[in-house]
Amino acid sequence: MSSSLPKIVAPREDKVGLGVAMMALAILLFTGIDTSAKWLILAGLPALQVVFVRYLVHFLLSLGLFLPSEGMNALRSNSPWKELLRALFLFISTICNFTSLKYLPITITTTIMFAVPVVVTLLAIPVLGEKVGIRRVLAVCTGFIGVLVVMQPWGTGFHPAMFLNIVALILAAMYFVMTRLLAGIERNSTMQIWSSGVAAVCLAPVALPMWVWPALPIDYFVLGIIGLFGGFGHICATYAHRLADASILSPVIYIQLFLAAAASYLVFGTLPTLWTLVGGLIIIASGIYIWQRERAKAMNAQKRAG
Repeated sequence: MSSSLPKIVAPREDKVGLGVAMMALAILLFTGIDTSAKWLILAGLPALQVVFVRYLVHFLLSLGLFLPSEGMNALRSNSPWKELLRALFLFISTICNFTSLKYLPITITTTIMFAVPVVVTLLAIPVLGEKVGIRRVLAVCTGFIGVLVVMQPWGTGFHPAMFLNIVALILAAMYFVMTRLLAGIERNSTMQIWSSGVAAVCLAPVALPMWVWPALPIDYFVLGIIGLFGGFGHICATYAHRLADASILSPVIYIQLFLAAAASYLVFGTLPTLWTLVGGLIIIASGIYIWQRERAKAMNAQKRAG
């Protein structure tokens, strides 16, 4: 990290159990984002308004959390253009994802997004200059087969909104690639404030003129908590990475398949199809294999360095 940055990063702790629990809580909150978004969009609110509220509340939470301890340093970026690009990838991905939720079950959108690590592995070759062996290439191909199983472009269950999910998937992967590029040169506080603030500022001129007030009291409640789900979800995920290594936390994300299935059934009365479950398991298997290979690679690098 640049020596010009103040030493305000919280120290790492070795509390794996608590870290895994915090990551699981973050995944639960992230499931709440998609569930709330689908609820609001089905209630007639524009998708852009829902995205705006989600990021506005997250932005205000981030300011309230980081400004008291870090001051204006939390707003200053060491790589503003990369930070801006990273934020654009994230919120355009969210727009695509939320729009697709109007037409697709949460289980399908969530399962397709599980392929993010697969796409990140593919993008890391040209963008990060990483070398990927034949085994990981085969894992990437397997992951894409899983996506095809979920989408079923050959079947009657296919919906064009799935293409929006594919765009959301690619942009989310590019967001994570940019996060890797900024690791070590940017504070976490800055990345959180920029990722939520850029989205809120860019969407305000579009979302506010088309604003639609909810029709029912419960819709007001859901509109209020969607941003809280996003803000606290990211806070929990960040705290989890301070308590445990990313290599331990990464597989925890896959519990979202079961959380999404539960939310889809309890809130919307729909269950995942057999094809969604089969495709999800294929994607998860490829993602876990990629995770194991990257973890082994990192451990070997540490041994050589030691």
